[in-house]
Amino acid sequence: MRNLAPTGIAAAEIGGMTIHSFLGEQRNSGKPRTIKPGDTKLENQWRLVEYLLIDEMSMVGLTLLAKLNRILSAAKHADPQIPFGGINVIFFGDYLQYRPVYDTPLYTDFSQPSKNRSGQSRSEKEIQQRAARSLILQINCVIKLSTQMRTEDERYRELLERLRHGDCSLQDYELLLTRVVGQPSVSSLRESPWNEAPILAYRNEVRTQLNNKAAAHNAAQLGLQPMVCVAQDTCKGKLIEDPILMKKLLELSDSKTEHLPGLLPFVPGMPVIFTQNLAIELGLINGINGIFRQLVYKADSVSIDALSNTFPSNTQYVHRPLYALIEIAISKIECNLETLQPKLVPVPLMEQTFRFDVTEMLPKNKKPKSNQKAMLSIKRRALPLVPAYCITTHKSQGQTLSKAVIDLKLPNETEDIVAVYVPLSRLKRLIDVAILRPFDYEVLRIKPSKSQVAEIERLDKLYIDTRFRFAEYFQ
Repeated sequence: MRNLAPTGIAAAEIGGMTIHSFLGEQRNSGKPRTIKPGDTKLENQWRLVEYLLIDEMSMVGLTLLAKLNRILSAAKHADPQIPFGGINVIFFGDYLQYRPVYDTPLYTDFSQPSKNRSGQSRSEKEIQQRAARSLILQINCVIKLSTQMRTEDERYRELLERLRHGDCSLQDYELLLTRVVGQPSVSSLRESPWNEAPILAYRNEVRTQLNNKAAAHNAAQLGLQPMVCVAQDTCKGKLIEDPILMKKLLELSDSKTEHLPGLLPFVPGMPVIFTQNLAIELGLINGINGIFRQLVYKADSVSIDALSNTFPSNTQYVHRPLYALIEIAISKIECNLETLQPKLVPVPLMEQTFRFDVTEMLPKNKKPKSNQKAMLSIKRRALPLVPAYCITTHKSQGQTLSKAVIDLKLPNETEDIVAVYVPLSRLKRLIDVAILRPFDYEVLRIKPSKSQVAEIERLDKLYIDTRFRFAEYFQ
């Protein structure tokens, strides 16, 4: 049996691997893996596999599922008409969770007319997605887990059940308002236990701002000079030296730089999250948590020249870090080095390439024509870490948290119930929740999409049919 999941953190929870890693493909790559006849490595990987468990199915996309089906058919030398090469596939999850990034959800209903095309021929990508959707429609056995294993608070559990359907009442809203910071129940985030609880925010920009403020505050509390690690950006092999361009690149959200931050604050004892897969077989994967202990760098690479107004004026900027020592509680590393404590992992710099539009920076006579962009390919070397005082609600999916501070103030364009349901359902009890600031009642009334509702109803019917077919197992 193989255990797979769409994200590193979900894979770690089940002792498995990410689907992308197991397939040997990059997450955002449009190029399919090349499969040659007699690919013994691929065949050996799957020869004895009879069952495939895929967790967090809401975050698995149709394009990814089509790739998986194609590779399994090749690995098993199976008739392409046989789903997944004859392997039994078991999906786990809840469609009222976050959808896949850069892909189309498994519950997509292709019978509905498309907004984007009328009479146009279908792209290869859409054909593959429709084929993957047909695989999902062949699922003929559904088990519904009805016992809530996480939430222990009965009133809170009922609130969450109404929230799933966008049916929260004014009483539910008033109950959640009692958990807003500043109310008697949560007087201050400076006091225990809230001063050590993670903050869950919807937007990457809010997450970064809160992390930077928390790092600067904690450095001051410890009587330390703030320290910030600076990414090394190059274009065509040359360091970026233009101060305006350098500043813009360093201040980009890490969601736009392949998850390598430009300016990374460090404070001893700071919680961090890995943003890249460092060593999958050792559990050092994207999404895993750790504690920052020490930054190792060249002594002559430190400056106090301000690179950003985000940090205090006395901040030290480290331009050539070598590695960071991170304490990983759940890593599979067994260290016998006398000078290195167990669970202390040296994390090196990693490299990624991203594109940046410099159109606005060009003089008028050099700007491209309308609707065109002037793109630079930037290669960045940086530590694959971000602070975890605050994490995105997307990153929290699949986790159970003992305490959390949640920001329910959503952007106006957000119409996805999971942005509220996922963070609130990470906790066992209402008293474990603090809400960062007041929020609108309407965010508790967002309805699931028609496609989500239709797919859940379809699975409910299959569940009834499954109970009837296997009645002896439901006694």
